[in-house]
Amino acid sequence: MNPWVVIDQATVPGDGGEMKLLQRTHEFTINVKNEELMNSRLHGSEDTLAELTCKPLATRRRPAVLIGGLGMGYTLRAALDHLGPQAHVVVAELVPAVIQWNRTYLADLAGRPLEDPRVTVRQGDVGVVIREKPAAYDAILLDVDNGPDGLTHKGNDRLYLSGGLADAKTALKPGGVLAVWSAQPDKAFTKRLRAAGFNIEEVPARSRGTRGRWHHIWLAQKPQA
Repeated sequence: MNPWVVIDQATVPGDGGEMKLLQRTHEFTINVKNEELMNSRLHGSEDTLAELTCKPLATRRRPAVLIGGLGMGYTLRAALDHLGPQAHVVVAELVPAVIQWNRTYLADLAGRPLEDPRVTVRQGDVGVVIREKPAAYDAILLDVDNGPDGLTHKGNDRLYLSGGLADAKTALKPGGVLAVWSAQPDKAFTKRLRAAGFNIEEVPARSRGTRGRWHHIWLAQKPQA
């Protein structure tokens, strides 16, 4: 098997740490502090995250969706595939290099989703975008780090704590959904979602089609009234 080759790297803003993009033949991986964040072969659960959240919005007039974390573009691509032509998707990515990689090395993996006219890219903290405007989104998808209990970037802690969940609830329209991806279940996070007043569904999802590791998705709906 061919060895991994580092093709680019960047420093993560805030608490630092080196993020590396590696390639092995046609496979890519992104690592931070020697921990794999994502792999181009393993995006089944990200696809499921977007499908469960965005498919119900397909017939809605001009739905607005916010995605926290660009990754390799798979979550964004799946969201676009399940949304109608009038949808608007904002994707917030903290690391400028990740945006650049998705326009160059990784562009074809997910079919160049950044070129879709329905997409607006925001370079920066998704938490800041969430706090900008109340009742702005039909759905917020958080595909950040490895979930509430697997963080590589400590600045994202607030997203999963009570204050961050309150911010997300405020940013959602009535009936809107906060969808959170995680590498594993987290009972404490489930309790915080309930305490924040969300109606919760938890869904296991495979990392690779019908195979691969099980990942975890929370679908947390803001009450209609």
